[in-house]
Amino acid sequence: MSVYLIKSVGYAAFFLSMAALPKVKPSDAVIASKLVAAAMAQTKIKVSYDGSYRRLDYPGGDVPANIGVCTDVIIRAYRELGIDLQVLVHEDMKLAFKAYPQLWGLRGPDYNIDHRRVPNLQVYFTRVGVKLSVSQRAVDYHEGDLVTWMLPGNLPHIGIVSSDKSKTTGNPLIIHNIGRGPEIEDMLFAYEITGHYRWLPHKVIAEPRP
Repeated sequence: MSVYLIKSVGYAAFFLSMAALPKVKPSDAVIASKLVAAAMAQTKIKVSYDGSYRRLDYPGGDVPANIGVCTDVIIRAYRELGIDLQVLVHEDMKLAFKAYPQLWGLRGPDYNIDHRRVPNLQVYFTRVGVKLSVSQRAVDYHEGDLVTWMLPGNLPHIGIVSSDKSKTTGNPLIIHNIGRGPEIEDMLFAYEITGHYRWLPHKVIAEPRP
């Protein structure tokens, strides 16, 4: 990934605004399309917002299909591609627990809940090297990209960029669950963006960085 080092304060904002983020490779576009289709399918299912702690199977554990939170949209979409974030996050946390946020008073990883927490997903995606720059330009967000926000009340949130665009703003629509169940809407710039990731693994999953 290109890194733009700008020494001139006067021109920094200009060059940063013009710096293009990495383009999506054709092979990645296929994965992105499948990921988005899996997320879109969830919008057809009635899901009640429920983030309560539940004991899950491992691997492949999930809360009942009729409940979920924002992270469950992501987890379920990747599972349709054969990728289990429950396992990946848990195994990485066993290797580097201190690299993850210490916000919940835990002494070690917990595969029942860790992958369902936005801050943990942010760390995992950063550690596997798929973090991109946060941009205020709609064109920088591509189908299949993951975006995180901070909602009012310091509530972290995550969603998937779809292939559809708003007829009003031109912004890519986001598939997410903000409390009403999985839905697609124009909300990319509705809240403070805290992260931008493009994780489109094929056969080989990137190994987390030390």
